[in-house]
Amino acid sequence: MYYGNIKKFDIADGEGVRVSLFVSGCTNRCKNCFQPETWDFHYGNPYTEETEQEIMDALNSPNIQGLSLLGGEPFEPENQRELVKLLRRVKTELPEKDIWCYTGFVYDNDLVEGGRKHCEVTDEMLSYLDVLVDGPFMEEKKDIRLIFRGSSNQRVLNMKETLKQKKAVNYID
Repeated sequence: MYYGNIKKFDIADGEGVRVSLFVSGCTNRCKNCFQPETWDFHYGNPYTEETEQEIMDALNSPNIQGLSLLGGEPFEPENQRELVKLLRRVKTELPEKDIWCYTGFVYDNDLVEGGRKHCEVTDEMLSYLDVLVDGPFMEEKKDIRLIFRGSSNQRVLNMKETLKQKKAVNYID
């Protein structure tokens, strides 16, 4: 897996001050994507054990509320297989930190069992998320008044409740 950027003090991609990892690779290719360079699966730097430790060190601060995953696309199967290890480690070593993830895929269609981006680690990855912002960015539904999303078709889901109730539950409307 490759990544384009790590922001160690991000206030735009979730609640509080966050560490944000922007992974590379995306097959969605949304029109007017704010980071089209991250569509390339080899954009940026290789994700290594040192990269993971850098993220863990940045998270291990009382000023940091949690981790956000963005892209590119975290739910491309090749990215999921690496990210699930990071999420497992965060939840084990820093269980007080919350985890947000942004995806251009739709939870109920693409990420559930039988969905086009569901793989052997998807369910585990979803179980570690507190919030999932799902759905492709759609220029025609762009709304700058929305919180934590760019277009009105996107949802901000409470993943703990979504998994518990087995249906999409909004974190915020």
